[in-house]
Amino acid sequence: MHTQTRKLLLAASIALALGTTGGMAAAESQTFTDARQETQIWTTYALNPHLRANDLKVSVANGKATLTGNVAEEVNKELAKEIALGVSGINAVDNRIMVKPDYVPPQTGQDRSYGVMVDDATITAAVKSKLLWSKQADGMTTSVSTRSGKVTLTGNADSQADKDLAGRLALNTNSVVSVDNQLVVDAAKSKPVDSAKNTAKAAGDNMADSWITTKVKSTLMYSSNVSSSDISVSTNAGIVTLSGVVDSGAERDLAIELAQNVRGVKSVQSTNLRY
Repeated sequence: MHTQTRKLLLAASIALALGTTGGMAAAESQTFTDARQETQIWTTYALNPHLRANDLKVSVANGKATLTGNVAEEVNKELAKEIALGVSGINAVDNRIMVKPDYVPPQTGQDRSYGVMVDDATITAAVKSKLLWSKQADGMTTSVSTRSGKVTLTGNADSQADKDLAGRLALNTNSVVSVDNQLVVDAAKSKPVDSAKNTAKAAGDNMADSWITTKVKSTLMYSSNVSSSDISVSTNAGIVTLSGVVDSGAERDLAIELAQNVRGVKSVQSTNLRY
């Protein structure tokens, strides 16, 4: 009798322990999920240029996100809600964000925000790519750095024309505020990369049409003052054809200049690029 009782008590204790452990694991799993969702929503706010300056706060519990803070416009409040609802596992949003037309975002310190740092890294990559694909600018030996949208170019240029072109390519990149062109013109100085650079230029005529088309499209996409989505690009034997509709003659001229500057491009046909 006593043996049977002890067995029942032991079984009950084990079951209780397993149930408690399972409950703790489930609770820890939900806490982890809540934290992951909070981080995902906050990161998206930090990257979004319309929301990053606002003092928004996010908390998540069991698939419900609660948003607080202040914005200046109703559209920003709605944007914050839609972003939260777009996160996997979020099925409800308690949007307590206050709309204050006279709201002024808090001043940031000298340190860049996460969103600004990501923007700067994106700008740097875009500028480096445009220089690397260029016929004239020596992107491989030009150093590019960006801070709060301000680009600094350092290194050497073979000529004043190359230096000026590098500056124009950088300034015409999306989100660039200004360019500090510190490139030093030193055509007489022999550099180890000169032969490789000349070889690349000489081989430009033999570059694949598909490569040229891709680089022209990317150059237009990275560039401000050009609506790349409205411009079609095709290449045949190094001859690039641009077609579509642009807003002005200046935009048309810029698109042609950018295409003409890509390595391997022999000429640009723009008869069907209208404004």
